[in-house]
Amino acid sequence: MRLALTEFVTLDGVSQGPGSPDEDTAGGFTRGGWLVPFLDETFVRRTSEWLDLADGLLLGRRTYEAFARDWPQITDPDDPFTERMNTLPKYVVTDTLTTGTWHPTTVLAGDPVQAVSELKSRPGRELQIHGSARLGDTLLSAGLVDVLRLAVAPTVLRTGRRFLSGHGVPCGLRLVRQEATPKGLLLLEYEPTDQVPQGNYEGVAEFVGD
Repeated sequence: MRLALTEFVTLDGVSQGPGSPDEDTAGGFTRGGWLVPFLDETFVRRTSEWLDLADGLLLGRRTYEAFARDWPQITDPDDPFTERMNTLPKYVVTDTLTTGTWHPTTVLAGDPVQAVSELKSRPGRELQIHGSARLGDTLLSAGLVDVLRLAVAPTVLRTGRRFLSGHGVPCGLRLVRQEATPKGLLLLEYEPTDQVPQGNYEGVAEFVGD
């Protein structure tokens, strides 16, 4: 399976609590719900298409517990995500849980890189990480992420937990799809590359045609 990482982020890289003010208040965070004002039909359609590719969900403990609390409570029959989120196999990377309450769930203890490498070796389409920024950052640094999908909100919070830390191995990214929604979200899809390109700027002549 390919490993696909989906993150909702602000322009300054905050990924904490996109869905509501009380979704994730860790660290005294009070700015949750920053994504919601920008949701529109284009965003829903595209993210639903992304979820169509999933054969399983991979989550860290914090995101798993929030999702396990919230998704089973959504009963709207017209919601395009609920049935799939609730029925897809869930894999939670944690050393503090022994069982899961959001079925079907498999707990993955121990080294996350080793556990996810073994999952990726199984047949299937995509194993998808939604949220779980710390887990996603770890696996991106380990070279296990095959596709990175970002929804970037036109918001600067200057507070909150950020998606990418200052630690880990650098990686390059190749942009393969881009789209702006009517309400201003940027939907970006990248494929990680082995190299982080560098160069010397010597004027514009080499970048423009004759």
